[in-house]
Amino acid sequence: MDTDQLTSPTRPECDLSIVVPLFNEEESLPELMSWIDRVLTGRTYEVVFVDDGSSDGSWQVVQGLKEQYSNKVVGISFARNQGKSAALHTGFKVVKGKVVITMDADLQDSPEEVPELERRILEEGYDLVSGWKKKRHDPITKTVPTKLYNWATRRVSGIHLHDFNCGLKAYRREVVQAVEVNGEMHRYIPVLAKQAGFSRIGEQVVQHQARKYGTTKFGLERFVNGFLDLLTIAFLGRFGHKPMHLFGVLGSLMFAGGFALFAGIGGYKLWALYSEVAARNIADISAFHLALAFMVMGLQLFLAGFVGELVTRNAPSRNVYLLKDTL
Repeated sequence: MDTDQLTSPTRPECDLSIVVPLFNEEESLPELMSWIDRVLTGRTYEVVFVDDGSSDGSWQVVQGLKEQYSNKVVGISFARNQGKSAALHTGFKVVKGKVVITMDADLQDSPEEVPELERRILEEGYDLVSGWKKKRHDPITKTVPTKLYNWATRRVSGIHLHDFNCGLKAYRREVVQAVEVNGEMHRYIPVLAKQAGFSRIGEQVVQHQARKYGTTKFGLERFVNGFLDLLTIAFLGRFGHKPMHLFGVLGSLMFAGGFALFAGIGGYKLWALYSEVAARNIADISAFHLALAFMVMGLQLFLAGFVGELVTRNAPSRNVYLLKDTL
């Protein structure tokens, strides 16, 4: 869908934008919108529903909500399922609120938490406030892997949040416009925000509601994908703009180690020939082949670093930096 009409100046600014990604949640949407409207009575706000290719009647429900609530509802529909990250990224592109809230569409996130999240952004100066579902209504097969995932993310990112994957978060609009959420990186928006220069990250205990309608859309494979994404984001955050610092160092070390081993074997062979001492053929020594493998692999890693530098130096966003202020 072309979002130009949604980002045009004709849509007015508002105090608060709530981005709700959804997939097959037709039963919960009317109740969610009614709940939000009760909590935010008298406020200027918008709810951006991003339908991620639902196969039920979710989009028809969003259309009905648009008619009922008029300019309080913005609807975006994908032609096919693209994933939660794509839904959030698209929603972030069209928001008009000074503060942006994200929440899931399954009624497990309470809109009652929104005013306090907004207050902490505006009054306490946070760039991002993440919800913490301290008491969860989930089976042990979900809570235990979640605890492990959160521990690993804290160790890698240095951000001390208890619940990175909580869908209920609040942001300054500048934050969501600065980060690029793709793949399945929605779990790591706090990490992306920190890498973009927004280090004021807070946490708030929020209520976790039991699922009222339908079933969860995520399986155990999300934990495997989550750890792979964590490695990716850790690598990109540290070496995304300087790949030679990783591949060049590893390649140089491997090549140097292989060359030293090869020199040792060759030197011993020459000494044996000079001293007329019986010695095995170099090609029959397993360490010789190991030395060659190390040298070839080291050279390949070094060249990968060069290629990475060429790619990043020609990327349009290489020298685009987030400015704090100008005079």
